[in-house]
Amino acid sequence: MFDFLNPLLNRHPEQMTANVEIYTWQTCPYCIRAKLLLWWKGVDFTEYKIDGDADARAKMAERANGRRSVPQIFINHQHVGGCDDVHELNSEGKLDPLLMQPAPS
Repeated sequence: MFDFLNPLLNRHPEQMTANVEIYTWQTCPYCIRAKLLLWWKGVDFTEYKIDGDADARAKMAERANGRRSVPQIFINHQHVGGCDDVHELNSEGKLDPLLMQPAPS
């Protein structure tokens, strides 16, 4: 999308090898904030837009230990939480190591 900015922003997408999935609603500000952090980190993520889809939301909640709010984020199939959770991991220096783990086969 904005790959030409990588050198200016010190992004290293080649190092972010984890499988990242995020369940979102299109207009959710928390979803947008979480996706911006992942984009900033250079993460290629799979986004599941579940706006108004009760079945998709139920599947998300099942994977997310009952949490029904969006976003819900998974790194290498492990639930890491929502927007505040991923930003907290980042501020504690714990997000990059998770994102640099290779995706499971």
